[in-house]
Amino acid sequence: MKLEWIRPDWPAPSRVRALITTRRGGVSQGPYASLNLGDHVGDDPETVRANRGLLREDLPSEPKWLRQVHGTRIASVDGALYSKEGDGAVSRVAGTVCAVLMADCLPVLLCDESATVVGIAHAGWRGLCAGIVEQAVAAMGAHPSSLLAYLGPAIGPASFEVGDEVREAFLRHQPSAAAAFAFHGPKKWLCDLDHLARQRLQKCGVSRVHGGGMCTYLDADRFYSYRRDGVTGRMAALIWLA
Repeated sequence: MKLEWIRPDWPAPSRVRALITTRRGGVSQGPYASLNLGDHVGDDPETVRANRGLLREDLPSEPKWLRQVHGTRIASVDGALYSKEGDGAVSRVAGTVCAVLMADCLPVLLCDESATVVGIAHAGWRGLCAGIVEQAVAAMGAHPSSLLAYLGPAIGPASFEVGDEVREAFLRHQPSAAAAFAFHGPKKWLCDLDHLARQRLQKCGVSRVHGGGMCTYLDADRFYSYRRDGVTGRMAALIWLA
């Protein structure tokens, strides 16, 4: 099977490079088929290394993989010694590849219009609610009006059912978040992560937001989905400066 990337369609400067993997084109088998890049999900370690090797052929350097914990820590990954725990990263050094893994959570890619800094955030509902987007924007160190954002594939609003507690957590922070939730039965709501991320970005001053609308849950041929399958692989979103 041929390797398949998603190249973000956004007006980023030419020095900004980014790609998002799909599940197509690797060597993993069974529920991990086929381009699983997650080394923590039960897949054979040698197979994951082989898949990462296939990805590496399209990159200037080995990605700065993180230990993701659904938090709000943004790692500075420039240099050999970097803090590996976090749910986002920023870089100002050409050839340094920021990366997050996902299988329903929303990857948010960021760059400034002068191509001096890039960033990425892994925005599941917990991280999004706790402020991962705000932390990523702050870590960029550029005026928010100079930033562009791209929203990658994530579980979509027709598939992401949550309880009252999730909706209430977002509403405590921002009452207008109510627009991102559709009633789905007693104490159940359908949640629109894209909408919530756009609200958070706009509140930070980032008005140029692109992408969104790709549902991992509904497109089993292209995307892994933890909510759909439980045991499954992980895709990667990556961004760097050329």
